[in-house]
Amino acid sequence: MTRIGLISDTHGFLDDSVFKHFENCDEIWHAGDFGNIELADKLAAFKPLKGVYGNIDGKDIRQVYPEHLRFMCEGVDVWMTHIGGYPDRYSTNVKPEIYTNPPKLFITGHSHILKVVFDKKISCLHLNPGAAGKQGWHKVRTLMRFNINSDKIQDLEVIELHGR
Repeated sequence: MTRIGLISDTHGFLDDSVFKHFENCDEIWHAGDFGNIELADKLAAFKPLKGVYGNIDGKDIRQVYPEHLRFMCEGVDVWMTHIGGYPDRYSTNVKPEIYTNPPKLFITGHSHILKVVFDKKISCLHLNPGAAGKQGWHKVRTLMRFNINSDKIQDLEVIELHGR
């Protein structure tokens, strides 16, 4: 079993409570808009980090993290990208691939809207952890935790961070 902490849209702000919420996680996945490389380095020093760059991320982040990251976690095919849309409204940059070669888990950021949606058409779970940073229009800062056990995604939790 692999325990995942999922975060996005930090925009250069990393709440100290993230370390408490992710202390029992095996890995942290960041779905883009880190804000700066120092924030990414802090997360990577704490736990193994997988991430993608977002639209606000500069050259320093883009040299380390790709736009799209597709990988296997245990028996789950995972695709993470910052701007990917969601079921029935996938972005044009992912639409052809997601319908011809769908992952089991599709993770995006960008919208600052927390979403958990199962796309029945392609048997794919879509997750967007919302935004953990303070910049943007969102009212509540959020992140997620879940487990991947063999080929199952389990025990999904949404965590609300205090203060805006």
